[in-house]
Amino acid sequence: MKAKSIRGDSPEEIQSSLRESLSAGFQPTLAYVFISIRQDRQAVCKILCEYNIDCIGATSSTEFTEQAQSSGGIAILLLEIDKSNYCILFEDIGDRTLTDAATHLAQQALQKFTHPALLICSTSLNEDGEMLDGESLIRQIEKVIGSQVTMFGGMAGDDMTFTGTYVFTNDQSTDLGIVALVLDEDKIALHGIALSGWKPVGVMRRITKCNKNLLYEIDGQPALDMYLKYLGEDISKANDRQTFFNAVGLYYPFQVERPGREPMMCNPLGYDKEKNALMLESEVEEGAKFRFSTPPDFDIVETVVGKAKEIKEQSVADAEAVLIFSCASRLNALGPMAQQENEQLAEIWNAPMAGFYTYGEFGRAVNGKHEFHSTTCSWVALKELCPPRRMNYN
Repeated sequence: MKAKSIRGDSPEEIQSSLRESLSAGFQPTLAYVFISIRQDRQAVCKILCEYNIDCIGATSSTEFTEQAQSSGGIAILLLEIDKSNYCILFEDIGDRTLTDAATHLAQQALQKFTHPALLICSTSLNEDGEMLDGESLIRQIEKVIGSQVTMFGGMAGDDMTFTGTYVFTNDQSTDLGIVALVLDEDKIALHGIALSGWKPVGVMRRITKCNKNLLYEIDGQPALDMYLKYLGEDISKANDRQTFFNAVGLYYPFQVERPGREPMMCNPLGYDKEKNALMLESEVEEGAKFRFSTPPDFDIVETVVGKAKEIKEQSVADAEAVLIFSCASRLNALGPMAQQENEQLAEIWNAPMAGFYTYGEFGRAVNGKHEFHSTTCSWVALKELCPPRRMNYN
């Protein structure tokens, strides 16, 4: 496998960078595209089609490569990889259920490869504000393929406008669906992990009233009032959904307890003032216990980068490409440190890198289980194997 990252602020700049890359004898067969909703996705896909390059992508909330980070631009990881070692799957949910779409995607992956590994991008919300259940997506794929399946990826963004997200291929696009780059894990090695770094604080709390992702009561008290009072914040910071998320929600996620699993990180995205309720990014259950989180500290990046070094040393492996799916809350909460985190991950593996800031992440947790995450940096390093062999994660 050969890889190269390119970026630009317009389709014309992407075309120029692509031509320059090809002039050096590089012949990519595949492109993973992360693009602002302000950019012309169709134009970029058309350019890639003209060069016979397969395309898979998602809209972003800031995109980056090892070279630079941009807001409102385009970042692409180009891969020169044997076409027999991968396939691209697209599922427009439409009138179906998420379960039906995820089941069909997983079945197709198994038909293609004995040991498929999935790099997934899904939409997160459409123009009607409908949220996709990332937890159900992961669990359904595991149900079909098995819990051993390797999965990494992220939910599409929309430059933090909350107006609608998209995933796409060369000739297909949807605001409610899933795309997956399916790799033959007998031919392609994957090393990666998903880490948050946010630390729990205070006593354990209990969700006493909720309906899906609307949280009405915490310990029998109105959820919105209790959340803001506990954090010492004022409702004046929350006069609209975007302001609330940027000023409060992204800094103080919930850490919801899950028996036998790592806590689920869950950001409040907004609120219903009349009902005194919080709108969470994921569905929660009545009776669930959770703790609040502190704002991120300087050691968060050290935690993520340190774990990457540990994985590289233990695997005694190198990489030919790196993909990063980092939560949009990390960008706002960490500031310049978020970019440093991404760049250091690329440096550790000494490989071309591209990624984007997401509305939710998929990836292997520290305990080895695959989860749907929030506030997390999920990354994966790729290498074509010679001779082919199956990686053992046990």
